[in-house]
Amino acid sequence: MRLRLTFHTGARELPWDEVLKPGRALVYALLESAAPEFGADLHINGYGRYKMAPFGYSAPVFPSARKQAGTYPVGGPGILELGSPLPEIVEAWARALATMPVLAWGATAFIVDKIELLEPAEFVSGRAVFRTSTPVVMKTSGRDDSGVRLTRQAWCLPGEPEWDVYIESNLRRKAETLGLRSDVTLEKVGWIGSKRSFAVGSAQGPGGKKPGACVEVDVSGDPETLQALHDWGLGQANSAGMGWICS
Repeated sequence: MRLRLTFHTGARELPWDEVLKPGRALVYALLESAAPEFGADLHINGYGRYKMAPFGYSAPVFPSARKQAGTYPVGGPGILELGSPLPEIVEAWARALATMPVLAWGATAFIVDKIELLEPAEFVSGRAVFRTSTPVVMKTSGRDDSGVRLTRQAWCLPGEPEWDVYIESNLRRKAETLGLRSDVTLEKVGWIGSKRSFAVGSAQGPGGKKPGACVEVDVSGDPETLQALHDWGLGQANSAGMGWICS
């Protein structure tokens, strides 16, 4: 399920470090408002056998804003999407948003004009093309051939060795977390965008920057699983805004 928020703001710019980072705190604040026990448990313990955070969100986008080099385009109506394969999360967000005419996106106020529940995407053929609007981030094990961990920051970018293996494994873990059929296959990587890093929020502190790249991938699997993945996101750190799949 996905919610689309349409809003406006008096801000004339959005700092690059606040393009994605405020979203994580916002979605947990919405859960705390409408479903405090569930939200606290999800925040502390995660969900399912892998203790994952089954939700994602987009960056706020302003389709009519004039683009200027080096600045994030802001101006005119803005759009923000939130999504999760778990209805209880999206329903809690909707209840909380109904009482919040203004959202704090970091230091920027978004005045909410409209909240829509989007029609779910359907993948009856068992195939889907997922294109992300925020970078997909993946880590490898960081271990050498002998099994010794050399680093915990073993970023793996689209197009690099092992990325296909890790992204497919991530999709299957998500399906298993939700109790859905996990025979998801990465059929093709159709497009890879430029490498970008974004500041993100974290459960362990102030957060940091995560690198990745937007991608377009062709995947196959059970239609219900593909729909759930579409609402969740690609790769890791979806709860920090990475890997958001375009509607």
